[in-house]
Amino acid sequence: MTIRIVCVGRIKEAFYREAAAEYLKRLTRYAKTEVVEVGDEKTPDHAPQAEEEIILGREGARILGKLRPSDYVIALAIKGRSFDSVAFSKHLDALAMSGKSTLVFVIGGSLGLSRDVLQRADECVSFSAMTFPHQLMRVILLEQLYRAARISAGEPYHK
Repeated sequence: MTIRIVCVGRIKEAFYREAAAEYLKRLTRYAKTEVVEVGDEKTPDHAPQAEEEIILGREGARILGKLRPSDYVIALAIKGRSFDSVAFSKHLDALAMSGKSTLVFVIGGSLGLSRDVLQRADECVSFSAMTFPHQLMRVILLEQLYRAARISAGEPYHK
């Protein structure tokens, strides 16, 4: 299985970069994994809704440009389906068994994901009803993918 994470923006803080790099290194033992970053747009404080839609559209176009027709796309969205870690692992296993060879997880920028990206997604997954910075969300996603791989392999993991 190949896992690709397409995300808006770069990680600026060293502690997030180090954590993401560590989980990415651990995860590559179980699956071919890559992170693809697309540029983010400057979002002014208190931007009008119309300006936010333009920003989402620009970021969304960049995301869509990184997706292939054969990719199984999982958008991270607050209103998505929630899993515990074991159920998430089983879900990923079921996707792999059904022939989904490339899973692409999409993390939006500070405004989230455009309607076009959400429509392209095969499913939406939520890690919490809370909002997280997209840099931290990348670390959380990588950790949960690593945990899911260990669960799938029958290896111990911290509860």
